[in-house]
Amino acid sequence: MDAGLVAPCERPSAAREDRRVTLRPLPKTVAPLPDELLSGWLSRLAAANYCNDAELLAHIEIDTTHGTALDLSIDAAAAEKIANAARVAPDVVRSLTFPAMTPREASLTAQMPFQHCLQCSREGLSLRHWRRAWAFDCRVCGTRLVQTLGKAGDEPISDKLIYRARRGAGMLECAARSQGPRQLRRAMRAVTFAMSLKGCHGEPLFALQSHRPEVRLLCLAAIAAARSHPWLRQPSSAPP
Repeated sequence: MDAGLVAPCERPSAAREDRRVTLRPLPKTVAPLPDELLSGWLSRLAAANYCNDAELLAHIEIDTTHGTALDLSIDAAAAEKIANAARVAPDVVRSLTFPAMTPREASLTAQMPFQHCLQCSREGLSLRHWRRAWAFDCRVCGTRLVQTLGKAGDEPISDKLIYRARRGAGMLECAARSQGPRQLRRAMRAVTFAMSLKGCHGEPLFALQSHRPEVRLLCLAAIAAARSHPWLRQPSSAPP
C-alpha cells in the first residue's frame, strides 16, 4: 500500500481540541437574573433548550450531573465552557456563584438547597439568598420561604412564632456579618436551648437549616427571645 495514502494517526489531545472548537453554542439562551444561582440559571437554560440539567451539563462536557456542585466555586475551564455554550462572558458565569465569604458567613450558608420560595420556584428560579441560614422571606416577592423537603405538621404554626422567628432571622444575619464572634456565640446558645426543647441532637448550624419547619422556626425564635430573656443564655465567663 502506498504510504502516502495512509492518514497520520491523530493525537488524542488534538482530537479533544478540535471537538472543543467545533462544539456549537446552545440554540437558545436565557439572561441571568439578579441574585440567581448558577444551578438555577443552568436549569432555566436546560428548560429553554428542551433538555434536563444532566443532559445540558453532559453536552457542555462538565464533569458533574448536578449544577448545585458549581454554586460554591467553579474553575476557569468550566466557566468558559458554559459561557461559550450560552453565549455570555465567563465573568457572567462566575458572578452566579457565591462570592468570597468569611468563615462565619460560610458556616451559615447551605451547600445544598434547604428552603425555597413557592411562588418564585414555579418560575424556575433558584436564588442565592435562599441558601443563607438567616433568610426568611423571599427578597423578590416577599413570600415566606418554606423548607424544600419539609412537610407541614398537623398543628398550625402560630403567627406569634413566625413573627419571633422573623426577628431572630434578622438578628442572625447581623451576627453573621458582625466583626466579633460574641453575637454569633449568643445566637448559637439560644439555638442549642431550643434544640433541647425539641429533643434534637447535632450541631446548631444544621438545626438552622433543618427540613423540619417547626425546628427551624423555634431555633430562630429562640435567638430573638434571648435578647429579652436572659434565662435562655447559658452561663458564660464573658459578658453578653
